[in-house]
Amino acid sequence: MKLACPLLVIGLLSIAGIELCGQRFGGAPSGGLQFYDQSDQSIPSEFYFSRLRYNAGYAGGYGFRGFRGGWAQDFPRADHDCLMALRRLTRINSPSPLNVVDIDDDHMLDYPWMYAVGVDKWAFTDAEAQRLRNFIARGGFLMVDHFHGQADWDRFMRGMSMVLPDAHVEDIPDDDVIFHDLYDIDEKFQIPGEQFVATGRTYEKDGYVPYWRCIRDKDGRIVVAICFNMHLGDAWEWANAGDYPEKFSGLAFRIVLNYITYAMTH
Repeated sequence: MKLACPLLVIGLLSIAGIELCGQRFGGAPSGGLQFYDQSDQSIPSEFYFSRLRYNAGYAGGYGFRGFRGGWAQDFPRADHDCLMALRRLTRINSPSPLNVVDIDDDHMLDYPWMYAVGVDKWAFTDAEAQRLRNFIARGGFLMVDHFHGQADWDRFMRGMSMVLPDAHVEDIPDDDVIFHDLYDIDEKFQIPGEQFVATGRTYEKDGYVPYWRCIRDKDGRIVVAICFNMHLGDAWEWANAGDYPEKFSGLAFRIVLNYITYAMTH
C-alpha cells in the first residue's frame, strides 16, 4: 500500500535527532576522515545509506578528496535525515550508520545504492572509472544530485562517459515505475537549494529547468538516476527549518525513498 503524503510530513517533522547528529558529526578530525569510515559491518543491514567519495578535478587538476571537497556537500546532516525517514516510512531494514564509500575501495561492491553530489567536479582515473562501472554492472544504483547549468552538465558527462562509455541519457517518463513504486509522484517541480530562502530563486547558474533523467542497463532497469538543476540534499538538510518550504522537502524525500525502494526491488 502506498503511503499518504501527510504521513511523510508528520514523520519528517518528528525526526528529533537531526540536531544531535549535527553535533555528533560536526567537523572532520584533523587526521583525515576516520570519523566517516565505512559502515560498521557487524550490524546486519540490508541497506546502507552510502555516499560516494571521489577525487575532484579543478581547472585540469586532479586528486582533491578532503572533507571540503565537492563530494561532501550537505554531509552528514542530509544523509542522516534521509536515513531517519527511510527507517520511519519504509520496511527496509537499515540499522547501520551512515556510510562513505571511497572511489578506490573494493568494498563499493558490497552496497546496493550510492548517492553522489557535485558531480560536475568529479574526476576519475581509468581504474576508478572501472570500479564504478563494475558497481553498476553488478546491480548497483547510483543517484547523482546538485549540479546546475550547461557547463556543469558537460563536466558531469565527461566523467560519466569514462564510467559508461556507451551510456544513453534519457528523461524519465512520468509513468515510469520509479515514480510510483512507493509514492505516486504525479507532480514534480524544481527543488532548490537553501539559497531559495534568501533569493526566492529555485535555479542556480543557468539551470532554469529541472530534469529528472536516467541511464538504463540493457534490460531497461534504471542504474543511474540524475537530478539535474536541483539540490535535493539541501531540501533534506533544511527540512526542519521553518523558512525553507515544506513542499520542496516533501518532494525531495518522496523522490529519494522511491529511488531507494526501486533500487532494492528491481
